[in-house]
Amino acid sequence: MQVNGEQVKLETPVSVADYLEAHGFRAERVAIELNGEIIPREKRGDTMLDDQCVMEIVQFVQGG
Repeated sequence: MQVNGEQVKLETPVSVADYLEAHGFRAERVAIELNGEIIPREKRGDTMLDDQCVMEIVQFVQGG
């Protein structure tokens, strides 16, 4: 699988929500693009990742 341009190995299929939690992302502060489509927050628990996926995680940052 590719995440933000880097190859990542998945041991087993995992949901987007579980991947975010396992890697320390705050779900309310990120947007997810998976295989060219934006994944709404309410669908992250049902959307499964596998080795063929390409995911971009965009973090929202405060500041000015």
